[in-house]
Amino acid sequence: MDFSQLSESLQRDAVWVVFLNVLAQQVGLPVPAVPTLLLAGSLALGSGQLASILAAAIVASVLADWMWYLAGRAFGYRVLSGLCRLSINPGSCVSQTEARFVRWGLGSLVVAKFIPGFSTVAPPIAGALRMRLPGFLLAAATGAALWAGLALITGWLLRDEVQATIGMLDRHAGGALIVAGGVIVVWLGWKLWQKYRFQQLSVVPHITPDELLAAMASGQAPLLLDLRGPAMVAESGPISGATLAEHDRLLDAVGAWPKHQPIVTLCNCPEDAGAILAAHRLLEAGYLSVRPLQGGYAAWLAANG
Repeated sequence: MDFSQLSESLQRDAVWVVFLNVLAQQVGLPVPAVPTLLLAGSLALGSGQLASILAAAIVASVLADWMWYLAGRAFGYRVLSGLCRLSINPGSCVSQTEARFVRWGLGSLVVAKFIPGFSTVAPPIAGALRMRLPGFLLAAATGAALWAGLALITGWLLRDEVQATIGMLDRHAGGALIVAGGVIVVWLGWKLWQKYRFQQLSVVPHITPDELLAAMASGQAPLLLDLRGPAMVAESGPISGATLAEHDRLLDAVGAWPKHQPIVTLCNCPEDAGAILAAHRLLEAGYLSVRPLQGGYAAWLAANG
């Protein structure tokens, strides 16, 4: 479909096009919705049509968020772990986002739509943490209204510029596709570089669950930092002898622990991503012996029967 066909489709069925586009994006498909909202806003004939399009965007967004909320409520941390595994960069572990969500509360749902990736992760976290449904729906609708409303109003205020841009893209569709392809290649290359960099960081020495159990039974047990998020801890319980820690407040969790004493970091992330990143941060802070637990929380459970 070329740009003129997209404009014609929006003129005929703006409400349904926006509804389906926003729904597809919010359920997690790699489909951008902001360009469609900008174009729909530029084509709106008046405030009445803008209101109808905005309502469609809000309903679609809240419907997708509600689906993710129910998934998080039903399956708990497994949904969050699955989302983390889908990330091309496992270093962006869900537990980090979850800690921020818990800190910000309902306000995080209002701003979630403006933070790439967070808009998909926040609703299942809310479900896993058993957030009350009325408050969740209200916050999700408020965030969707601000996000979609801003895009629609911007498109309407800049309607001449948007239409001129669409006309130019339609006349030079081949060049526009090349530029878009170049942007995608650069973005993908950056993400792959991040993944490569994380793989280089992963070389840090690990500790096995059996070695950790032996160390904790000795007279000089290491400080065990549990980096799992609140949803996981609430679902499966705390680890005896461990100190709960957040990535954003890692040094606070260490406290006055001597820098020459050993530390072990543990998470429930693919490839031990969160534990590895935390270990590197502590090593850079001057702690001499910091090792991630090999296999993370799953390996710890297996070692403890």
